[in-house]
Amino acid sequence: MSYSFTYQDAVEVLRLIRESESVTSFELEFGDIKLSIDRTASAPARQTMTPVAAAAPETLTAAPAASPAPARSGGPATAPAAAEADGLHRIVAPMLGIFFRSPSAGEPPFVKEGDQVKAGDTVGLIEVMKLFTPVVAECAGRVIRIEAADAMLVEHGQTLLLIERSSHA
Repeated sequence: MSYSFTYQDAVEVLRLIRESESVTSFELEFGDIKLSIDRTASAPARQTMTPVAAAAPETLTAAPAASPAPARSGGPATAPAAAEADGLHRIVAPMLGIFFRSPSAGEPPFVKEGDQVKAGDTVGLIEVMKLFTPVVAECAGRVIRIEAADAMLVEHGQTLLLIERSSHA
């Protein structure tokens, strides 16, 4: 019998670990994929997802899964109404993964608070199993607040940024 480890399997494993308050470390090797999470360190948790055969594995830093996202008020169900009531547009995570504010380590972030963006501008990246998906602004405006920290594990629908729409957009 042959087993496979799919993207959905990885998402489910990460979700279960994030929701668990008792899991302090976890390792999973399946074929050429290795997933390792350690919440015991005093520094932010180290999370690695690399092929075993890779010459130079990448290590990602993520916020500990048990701690809430900074400046996040309410879950995905309550945040939209609050943001829209303030006249702000929410840019949300299109999937569960690691949110990156810059294109690579050492590079400046795509946007900072106060920056002007146009519809279609890339404002961040979400990485899942070495695949990077751009997060784009759906409207033109000014970045009011960035709610997700760099290299943080984010949930599908979680608010990443708040944009004040331009009056001429």
